[in-house]
Amino acid sequence: MAFVHLHNHTEYSLLDGETHVKDMVKRAAELGMPAIAITDHGVMSGVPELEDACIALKKETGQVVKPIFGCEVYFTTDDDLKKTGKPHLYHMILLAKTLEGYHNLVHLVSESHCGDSNFYYKPRTTFAMLKKYGKDLIGTSACIAGIILSIPVLNGVAGSE
Repeated sequence: MAFVHLHNHTEYSLLDGETHVKDMVKRAAELGMPAIAITDHGVMSGVPELEDACIALKKETGQVVKPIFGCEVYFTTDDDLKKTGKPHLYHMILLAKTLEGYHNLVHLVSESHCGDSNFYYKPRTTFAMLKKYGKDLIGTSACIAGIILSIPVLNGVAGSE
């Protein structure tokens, strides 16, 4: 059974990723992975490079590694996008399932940066934005900073031992 890693940070995840996209694609091919995703924090800057690296790999070696475009967004439960104090942000990985999903992800990530009040400390994504741009996106819990792992904290369970 093939393995595909869906949570990868590249040099485009400032202060968090070090992997160069071309090296990641080459290594995925060496390991026999049929695809590889990039999910940089809050940005999709590496997407063109990922596409180019996968095309170049096929031309050079004949191996196919399918690019999966994604982003680890900073999600907030505050649909009002208040700017009082540092906001609590959860991590959420979003992956494009189709070309329409890719376009929706680009819109969502762009809006999280450029909305009139969305960017505050970091680019913020809300439930309303997910409703608006969620078609053909796959969402995962991301990491320990994801909202699913934080639900006990939200419900006052953590720290009550």
